[in-house]
Amino acid sequence: MVGPNKSQIILLEDLRDFVINVMLDMKIWQDYDLQPLRRINLGLLRKNATRKHGVAKWPKGITIHELGVHNIEIIELHPELLGKKWSAYAAYVLHHEFIHALGFVKHDSLFRSIERAWPGREAAKLASKFTEYLCKKSAKWLWVCSGCDTEIPRKKPSNGRYKCKKCLVVLNDIKL
Repeated sequence: MVGPNKSQIILLEDLRDFVINVMLDMKIWQDYDLQPLRRINLGLLRKNATRKHGVAKWPKGITIHELGVHNIEIIELHPELLGKKWSAYAAYVLHHEFIHALGFVKHDSLFRSIERAWPGREAAKLASKFTEYLCKKSAKWLWVCSGCDTEIPRKKPSNGRYKCKKCLVVLNDIKL
């Protein structure tokens, strides 16, 4: 796998500094030592990933009790998050991954309450828009409903196997 280039490394480090500085001002993190987050390696997901926006990775064989910032291998973000258009959402995603790094592994109610404490509340709403952007960018086919004009970008043709969720009309394939 190819690592980030020099300009991407600078952007990732700047993003890390920003997120940690915001976290230092958040009441929820006052009893935590956040300085180890500065030592976590940051990298990039594959550019053709569409469903994952960020991931925290630990070495294989680590038990759930050993998960934490001292054992983390790397946090990877989608390379498209490094653009100005997605900067607010990138900070939110990195905060999400830092929550994992600090030992909150499950997406349970505690995790979600910590995640909601992020001051950029509007950033969380960008998740579906970012996924839609990635899907459109990588699409080779457009599934189109002749009934309601719904368009669904996809990598493969539907070949008449799928119907529109709204009006149950068979979707047509248009090659992009």
